[in-house]
Amino acid sequence: MTKKLALAAAALSILGLSAMPAAAEGTLKLAYVDPLSGGGASIGQIGLNQLRFIAERINAKGGVNGEKLEVVPFDNEVNPQKSLVQVQKAIDQGIRIIIQGNGSSVAVAIEDFLRKYNERNPDKNVIHLNYAAIDPILTNEKCSYWHFAWDAAVNIKLEALTNYLKGQKDLKKVYLIDQDYSFGHSVADTAVKMLKEKRPDVQIVGNEFHPLVKVTDFSPYVAKIKASGADTVITGNWGQDLALLIKAAADAGLKVKWYTFYAGGAGGPTAVKQAGLADQVFQITEGINNIDYKPAQETIRAYMEAYPKEPVYYPRLFNLTGMLFEAIEEAKSDDPAKFAPKLEGMKYKTFSSGDEGFMRADDHQFFQPLYISTLEPVDTKTEFDEENTGWGWKEVAQVPVKDTITETTCKMKRPK
Repeated sequence: MTKKLALAAAALSILGLSAMPAAAEGTLKLAYVDPLSGGGASIGQIGLNQLRFIAERINAKGGVNGEKLEVVPFDNEVNPQKSLVQVQKAIDQGIRIIIQGNGSSVAVAIEDFLRKYNERNPDKNVIHLNYAAIDPILTNEKCSYWHFAWDAAVNIKLEALTNYLKGQKDLKKVYLIDQDYSFGHSVADTAVKMLKEKRPDVQIVGNEFHPLVKVTDFSPYVAKIKASGADTVITGNWGQDLALLIKAAADAGLKVKWYTFYAGGAGGPTAVKQAGLADQVFQITEGINNIDYKPAQETIRAYMEAYPKEPVYYPRLFNLTGMLFEAIEEAKSDDPAKFAPKLEGMKYKTFSSGDEGFMRADDHQFFQPLYISTLEPVDTKTEFDEENTGWGWKEVAQVPVKDTITETTCKMKRPK
């Protein structure tokens, strides 16, 4: 098989459209280190479901380089210290590919740990594939050769979002509410800076932080938002922290527009529907179900049939695994030292739309089209609903790849 055909086969296999090599000779283990208990469990379970779905489809076609895939879950409870224990357990089991996403503080800890580990073990390198942690520090000050990021960083998303908000005439007073850890502070600081630059007339009437996945009653926070007179809320909250926040807002009769990163995550669409907030909640993501791209929609249908009670998925995990498998196929090896160079600079047709994205070699940040969308009752143009609510995401703006590219301060130290 030529290099070109091998890459095509690997890319198509993620959509179940072609076969990988036939006979499986071994097992390629992927460690999934994310929350599977506690407040972040619903988010972590979705990622595990999706990786298992991908592995089953790839294995049915013969595996990767003749190896069958096995996804091995490790529960980190969104705790940096526990995450390092779990990463070490994975390494002790001979696993050299770590997939993680939830919690930038967790990602930073893993990135630092693996940087030191790989320096001590140059012949047994372990790689960190990050699908959701988006604190810009990960691909700037803390950047590592052994870390690759598939979700757009905070500064990338907010650059696109604030460019959209620049033209919203009804935007007068903004309230920021975020989780009290590195990611939440990055969202707040960046949003304040960009709004002041692009809309100096807009008032920042609140900048609130709360404990990560520990608040069960957001009514006191909502009372502050209501008292501020805000017409818009910007939040990086995810998981139960977003769902419970929206629920409390609905209970209090708060009428604002919500601009979010993760309203499409587990529990988010259900909370929006129950609150009756049609066309009031927006998200900026790397894709939505209702983009008219048949290869993605065929896979989405199959995934939702496999997990009808948990139908949420992350397009970026399809991008991550598709590129990983291409790199392994091209390198003819599952050794991170051999396939990591193949990921650098790789161009890839994104899962959601088929538009081309690329992995920047300078900082290992993946760049892709971004979409601003809003949730509303489904109609003839929105085939897919969310969480069986009868409401689906509708695109309101698309940001092409060229308009997402930001500078990096990364000074990457490459292995000798």
